[in-house]
Amino acid sequence: MVDERVVLVTGGGSGIGEATARLLREGGHFVVAAGRRSEPLRRLEREIGVLAHPCDVGEPEAADALVEAALAAYGRIDGVVLNAGIGRGGAVGDLSLDDWDEVMRTNVTGPLLLLRAAVPHLLESRGAVVGVASVSALRNGTSNVPYATSKAALLQLCRSVAVDYGRRGVRSNVVCPGWVRTEMADRRMTRFAADAGLGEGDAGAAYEEATRLLPQGRPGEPREIAETIGWLLSPAASYVNGAVLTVDGGATALDPGTLGFDFHVTPRGHQISDTP
Repeated sequence: MVDERVVLVTGGGSGIGEATARLLREGGHFVVAAGRRSEPLRRLEREIGVLAHPCDVGEPEAADALVEAALAAYGRIDGVVLNAGIGRGGAVGDLSLDDWDEVMRTNVTGPLLLLRAAVPHLLESRGAVVGVASVSALRNGTSNVPYATSKAALLQLCRSVAVDYGRRGVRSNVVCPGWVRTEMADRRMTRFAADAGLGEGDAGAAYEEATRLLPQGRPGEPREIAETIGWLLSPAASYVNGAVLTVDGGATALDPGTLGFDFHVTPRGHQISDTP
C-alpha cells in the first residue's frame, strides 16, 4: 500500500524540482509544483498529473495562496521542497545591490514566507521540509557573494525549523548539490565555455572541465539529487533532522591543497591538464 503524501515543490518546472516532482509522482504521491514560469508547470501537469501553481513565493500573498491551493486540492500538506533559486555573481566590492536584493528575495525570503504559511499544516501532519541549498553554502568560489550567502542562509533557515519544531514532529533537512546539469547550470557553463575558449555554447565541454578534478569526475544529474530529496521526505529518514547532506560527487571531501600531487594545473586561470 502506498503511503500517499502531499508535497509542495518550488522551482518545480525544471531541473532538480522537475526531477523531484517526477520521482514523487512515480511513488504515488501528490505534488503541487510551483514556479514563476507557467508553461513548464503546465507541461508537467499534462504529463504526470502534478497540480501546477504558477506563482512567485517571494510575495507573501503568493506563498499563502500556494498553501491554500494545496489544502483545497488535497486537504493536507506532508512535505515542502524549497528548490526555487536564482544565481547572480559579484564580489563584495563590485556586486550589484539589485542583484543582491533579487537573490535574497528568491533564495531566502521566498522560502521563509512559504515555511511560515506551511508550518501549521506540517505540524498537523508531522511532515518534512527539504531545502535545496548548494555546496556554495559550505565552500566558496570567486565573485559568488550573493548566491553563496543566500544558500548559507537557506541552510540555517531549514536548520532553524528542525530545532524549533523537531519536538512537535516536523523534520527539516538540507541537500547541498555540486554541479548538476540543469537549465541554470547550463547557462553558467555556456558562459564559462566562451570565457575559457572551449567553444561558444559548448556546455558539455565546460562541465567536463569544471568537474575533471572532482572524485567522481562528472556533474550530477537532477534525478540523483531528487532521489536524496525523496529519501529525506520519506519515513525511511524518520530520525534525520537538521542534517546537511552534500550530493556533490565528493567535491567537498577533496582537499584542494593535494591536487598538485595528482594533477598538473596550468593557470590561465582555467586551463587544466589531468596529466600527472
